[in-house]
Amino acid sequence: MRLTPLRVAAIVLALSLPAGLLIAQEEPAPAPAPAEAQAPPAEPAPAPSGEQPEPTAEENAAAPRDPLEIYADLNLFGEIFDRIRAEYVDPPDEQELIRAAIQGMLTSLDPHSGYLPPADYDDMREDTSGEFGGLGIEVTMEEGVIKVVSPIDDTPAAKAGILANDLIIELDGIQVQGLTLDEAVAKMRGQIGTSIKVTVFREGVDKPLDFELTRAIIAMRAVRWSMEGGTEEGQGDVAVLRLSRFSEQAFVGIEKALKDIYEQRDGVAPKGIILDLRNNPGGLVDQSVYVADAFLKQGAVVLTRGRIPEESARYDAQPDPLDAMIADVPLVVLINGGSASASEIVAGALQDHKRATLVGTRSFGKGSVQSIISLGPDGAMRLTTARYYTPNNRSIQALGITPDIEIKQVVPAEFQGRDEIIGEAGLAGHITIEGQEETSVGSSVYVPAEKADDTQLQYAIRLIDGAETDPAFPAVAE
Repeated sequence: MRLTPLRVAAIVLALSLPAGLLIAQEEPAPAPAPAEAQAPPAEPAPAPSGEQPEPTAEENAAAPRDPLEIYADLNLFGEIFDRIRAEYVDPPDEQELIRAAIQGMLTSLDPHSGYLPPADYDDMREDTSGEFGGLGIEVTMEEGVIKVVSPIDDTPAAKAGILANDLIIELDGIQVQGLTLDEAVAKMRGQIGTSIKVTVFREGVDKPLDFELTRAIIAMRAVRWSMEGGTEEGQGDVAVLRLSRFSEQAFVGIEKALKDIYEQRDGVAPKGIILDLRNNPGGLVDQSVYVADAFLKQGAVVLTRGRIPEESARYDAQPDPLDAMIADVPLVVLINGGSASASEIVAGALQDHKRATLVGTRSFGKGSVQSIISLGPDGAMRLTTARYYTPNNRSIQALGITPDIEIKQVVPAEFQGRDEIIGEAGLAGHITIEGQEETSVGSSVYVPAEKADDTQLQYAIRLIDGAETDPAFPAVAE
C-alpha cells in the first residue's frame, strides 16, 4: 500500500513518542505512605453478574488514555482527510482544510482559544501594540461621507494641514463615496513609507484640496480625558479618564493624561478621578497590572494559576511618583457588562484594596488568561493557559465583578431588551469552576453618546462633588 506523506508522518510520530513515555514510566515509584496514614482501598461492590462495574464517566476522564488509542484517532483523521481530497465534489484547499481542523480543535476547548492565520495574527499584533502604518486621521461616517474627527498630533495628516470637519472625497483619485468606514480606513492604512493622495472638501474653500501624505507609525490613542462637573461640558474639577482598551498604549496614556491634568491645573489635584472602563474588552495582562499600579502603591494586583508552574504568578504594585501624586484623590471606576478581562483585573484590584468605588453594572466575567503562541509563518494559536484571581482570591470567571454602587442607564425604548448581555456565562463551552456561582441575568452595555445623558457618569460626578452620598464612597483602605 502506498503511504501518503501525512500517514508516514503520523506513523513516525506514533513510533517515536511512546519511547519518551516509556522512559517516564521507568522512573522509581514513590514510596508508599506509612500504614497508619494510608487508608485501605475501597473495593467496589460486585455487579449482579459477578463482574466488576463499568468505570464511571469521571473515572474515564481522569484515567490517561493509551497512546495507541490516541494515534488510532489521528489515523482516523488522516483517512477522512484523504477521502475529502479524493472524493469531494470540488478540489479542496488542503491548507484550509488543515487550518479548519486546527481551529475546530482549539475552539472546542473554550470560547477564547483559537487559531490565528497569518493575516489575523498580524491584525492581532497591530491591535495589541496600538500602532500601525497610517496617516494619523481619526474619522467617522456621517451621512455616507467620511468626515475627519481630528488629526492626531505629530502625524503626517496633522503636519500636512488636514483639519477637523474636512470631508474626505477621494483616495489616490478614487472616490470614497459608497465605501464603508472600514474600507476607507483600510485604504488609508498601509506600509510605512508609502504615499497616498488624499483629496478633501473643506467648508469655505471653493476647490477640493489635495494632500500627498507618506504613511508613518501611528500610535492609537488609548486614553482620552476631560474635566467635568462645571457649568459647561469639559469644565470642572473632576477628571474623567476614558480607557478604551488595554493595548501597549494603555499605561503610557494613563500616565500622560494624569500629568497633563496636573499641568493644566498648575499642579492642583482634581477633586476626584473617574476611570471609565465601560465596554473595554480588555487586552494585555501586563498593561492591566501597570494601570492598576498607577493608582496603588503596594499589594497584589492579580494572581494567575495555570496547569504548569510557569503560568502561576503573582503581580504586585510598587510605590512610584505617579501613585504618590494622586494618593489622596478619590477614585471612581465605571464598569458595565462590556468591561472584560484586563478591565476586570484593574477593577477587581482597586475594589479589593479599597482604593476605588465601583459604579455601574456587573462586568462581563472573563476570568481566564490566553497565551499567544507563535507558529512562525503559519500564524499563531491563542490558548487559555491560566485563570486569574483578584487580590482577595476571587475568581470572577462566568460571574463578573459586582459594583459597589449599582447604577443603571436610562435606555431608550428602541434599545430596551437589546442592551443586556449575560457575559461569559452565556458563552457556549465557557470554563467552569466547580462549586462557583455563575451569573444568569444580563448586564447592560448601553452608554449614551452624550455625556449629559450618561446616568452612570453623571452620578459619579455628583458623588465626587458631594451632591450624592453613599457609604461606599469614598473608598477607604482598611
